[in-house]
Amino acid sequence: MFPPKTAARKPRLFLIPIRVFLATILLTLVAFAVSLLLGILGIVIAAHVRGVPADLRFAYRYIAAPIAAIVGVVVMILAIALEIRHYRQSKALAQLERMS
Repeated sequence: MFPPKTAARKPRLFLIPIRVFLATILLTLVAFAVSLLLGILGIVIAAHVRGVPADLRFAYRYIAAPIAAIVGVVVMILAIALEIRHYRQSKALAQLERMS
């Protein structure tokens, strides 16, 4: 037997900015954390090899912050594109379902 038909949920345009914002913030924070970890490790190793004290401010200023900013912009652009594509696709499918 076929399962009973369930009506497709109507796509909501006002949820797009919320999902874009959450994805952007989450992935930017992850990129900042990973780049900060790698930056600290790189600076500590370079300072140990050179025999000088490690100045970890460079890990924040010149490694983690720029990488997080770049990742944040890229993620926001991709999230907007994907959410708009998903919204348009859902809208078209809902319209097709109503027609049949």
